[in-house]
Amino acid sequence: MSADPAADAGAPLIVLSDVWREYPAGDGTIAALAGVDLAIRAGEMVAIVGPSGSGKSTLMNILGCLDRPTRGSYRIAGRETAALGPDELAALRRERFGFVFQRYHLLSELTALGNVEMPATYAGTAPADRRARAAALLGRLGMADRLGHRPGQLSGGQQQRVSIARALVNGADVVFADEPTGALDRTSGEEVLKILDELNADGTTVVIVTHDMAVASRAERIVEISDGVVTADRR
Repeated sequence: MSADPAADAGAPLIVLSDVWREYPAGDGTIAALAGVDLAIRAGEMVAIVGPSGSGKSTLMNILGCLDRPTRGSYRIAGRETAALGPDELAALRRERFGFVFQRYHLLSELTALGNVEMPATYAGTAPADRRARAAALLGRLGMADRLGHRPGQLSGGQQQRVSIARALVNGADVVFADEPTGALDRTSGEEVLKILDELNADGTTVVIVTHDMAVASRAERIVEISDGVVTADRR
């Protein structure tokens, strides 16, 4: 994705300015986000923290271009997302973003290798190239001996590793992780967090949404949200 000159001059990678997300409610509206300002630089690890209903998942959906703001500005690498059409947004999600979810969302009929390959298939990557890339990522995440296993044959921690590899297969430079340890036991959760730490150390921007302060404390920066408003932003 091309960026405007400001994005190459030390400007933040992600910039939200006075972002609102409102939904119809009776005769009026309810604001899930109410005037959010947030800037994230390339290579940061940021945790977005808040209780259920705080707006953190809505914020994640906006950041990941899974939803659009009702009003306000969201710029990624210098480009205003409101100016992007559906195909451009899909390309942005496919080529630049990776998503890790609490429930993995793996396809049960595919192997670990097949699940990781899937985004590269949509990106038009040649079969041999996408297979090699998927296998290399799974190997990096300690799954080299599980390439042919289906999700039902894997533990929760192993399934989450597959989902992380899937998030990276198209070369994502931003990973959005929504409660990535929420369905895992403590040991598996710690392994997943170490992987996210390593990705960040390699230069990947990591944004974690969580209600768990122990998870958030792994980040270099914690953004707290309540009732759709950022209430704290600390390093």
